[in-house]
Amino acid sequence: MKTSNKKAVLLVNLGTPDAPTPKAVKRFLSEFLHDRRVIKLSRLLWCPLLHFIILPTRCKRLAKLYAAIWWDEGSPMRVITHRKTKKLQAMVPETTKVFFAMRYGNPSMQSVLTKIAENDFDELVVLPLYPQYSDTTTASV
Repeated sequence: MKTSNKKAVLLVNLGTPDAPTPKAVKRFLSEFLHDRRVIKLSRLLWCPLLHFIILPTRCKRLAKLYAAIWWDEGSPMRVITHRKTKKLQAMVPETTKVFFAMRYGNPSMQSVLTKIAENDFDELVVLPLYPQYSDTTTASV
């Protein structure tokens, strides 16, 4: 007879580059801007614009902006989401494990869902950390 109901709670935030560098920003923006829910243009039009104009011209400038807000512990969004995860973990029963993932960037949803799948959870609750519904945010999660 099963006595406990093991739950996994997954908090999902939008995402962030792994570092405030042009290379990390390019990787993050490429993943984010390839999502068809974010950019609804024809791939035939959008991909050349993205790869030959937007990414080459914006990543260096955006990396400087990220560097200006970066914390010693890392990306503010990742650090704050991790802190929220720890606080929620302290509030839930022992049978519940709280995880977090980023929709774009790391820890990726795929890597965290793989970790969750490797355990014997009976239920998964996904909580997008967005204040409103949107195709580009909640629906994408």
